[in-house]
Amino acid sequence: MVVAALEAGAMRLVAADPKALSLGLRPRLGLADARARVPAIEVHEHEPEVDLALLRHIADWCDRYTPVVAEEMSDTLILEIAGSVHLFGSEARLCEDIERRLAGFGFTARTAIAGTSLCARAVARFDGGGIIRAGKERESVSALPVAALEMEEETTLALRRAGLMTVGDVAARPIKPLAARFGGEFVRRLAGVIGEVDPPLHPRRPLPLLSSEQRFADPIGLEEDIATAFDGLSHDLCTALEQQGQGGRAFEATFFRADGATRRIEALVGRPLRDPAALKKLFMTRLDALADPVDPGFGFDMIRLCVLAGDKADGEQIRFERDAMEEGAVTDLVDRLTARFGLSAVERFLPVDSHVPERAARRVSAITDAKERGKWQAGHAGEPPLRPILIFTPPQPVETIAEVPEGPPYRFRWRHVLHEITHAEGPERVSPEWWKSEKEPKTRDYYRVEDRQGHRYWLYREGLYAREAGDVRWFLQGLFP
Repeated sequence: MVVAALEAGAMRLVAADPKALSLGLRPRLGLADARARVPAIEVHEHEPEVDLALLRHIADWCDRYTPVVAEEMSDTLILEIAGSVHLFGSEARLCEDIERRLAGFGFTARTAIAGTSLCARAVARFDGGGIIRAGKERESVSALPVAALEMEEETTLALRRAGLMTVGDVAARPIKPLAARFGGEFVRRLAGVIGEVDPPLHPRRPLPLLSSEQRFADPIGLEEDIATAFDGLSHDLCTALEQQGQGGRAFEATFFRADGATRRIEALVGRPLRDPAALKKLFMTRLDALADPVDPGFGFDMIRLCVLAGDKADGEQIRFERDAMEEGAVTDLVDRLTARFGLSAVERFLPVDSHVPERAARRVSAITDAKERGKWQAGHAGEPPLRPILIFTPPQPVETIAEVPEGPPYRFRWRHVLHEITHAEGPERVSPEWWKSEKEPKTRDYYRVEDRQGHRYWLYREGLYAREAGDVRWFLQGLFP
């Protein structure tokens, strides 16, 4: 079986299975030549997007070894394992674990460990893999062909024509002539392959601030077992946060299934959190509310809990003031509602610098914008609010009767119901924001009114008699509680 793709107007092999390779079929060989050599071949069209999806699926699975995973080309994953080796006992056992698990999923993998990612890649691709000890990189790759530098085909061909057949031959040459002939990128890649320079990795996912993980000898799947695991994970994570004087604002739980599937669940909070009980409750609520439940399959063999974003959190002092207790209760309620119903379902209002009521506030997420603050207009103690909490957008037209043209309404009809006004306060004149509207805006005069049943309304007259063009109309803007 071979995989072929269109290249430079001709179909060429991209990959071949072991049997095809044993018959002399190699990548980049023309498909017509391949059929002439081996007529009975099974040809499949190359689908690079499917290869990429598979590589990313394996990369998600590799998070069990380290959160620093980088994709390179279409067949290579680079893992930074400096902080993970101790979990497996040795580098050799880590490689063995990776190869054994991937073999169980039907994949053949080559693993290599070296001081630089380019050296490890060269050893894996051109020498079958292995562990290169520190300081032995140059010696280990010197016998590899110059193709191990993985430069353009023209560069590789030029090196061979110059008699430089191995990496050791190239490394023995002076650097300046090589840089002048092949460019700075060639020199940097050579330095990486022989272990002199380690190019920076570009992890596929942001690195967490802190993380805690638990591995299970026997995979778990019951809710009570998951809850027990979160007890320990939450405690360890919150203890680390407290030691650093931090609190988490964004958390992520990763569930690694025994069959290789990976599922991530995020949770956001409105204030820095480092309470283990609250963190556990937050994620258990999140898990219960998922539209697509986390399927344990044959069980989870590892769960990781990490902090994606944090904020400074000073030590808490117990306060018995009613306002402080209510503020904490509201924040906790917002966190739980967001975990259950989603980020976009829980919102709050922020003030906007505008006199027009429908423009004087904007809706934002109750959590993601929790740091934003605005100063609302404070009312007078013991007095009713100047503006209602509930307003209509757009305002609703009403029919009114006033004693004098510029005076407050005497009665009005709204939704076919006639309301007799007993008290009225106003007007509060709002000038038009002409710079924000394409149409010619009009002045508004607002009145707070109360009818015979004790209901209070917020009405306004749009337009000034004999001073602004067009008809003068009345609208109901809001309702007072």
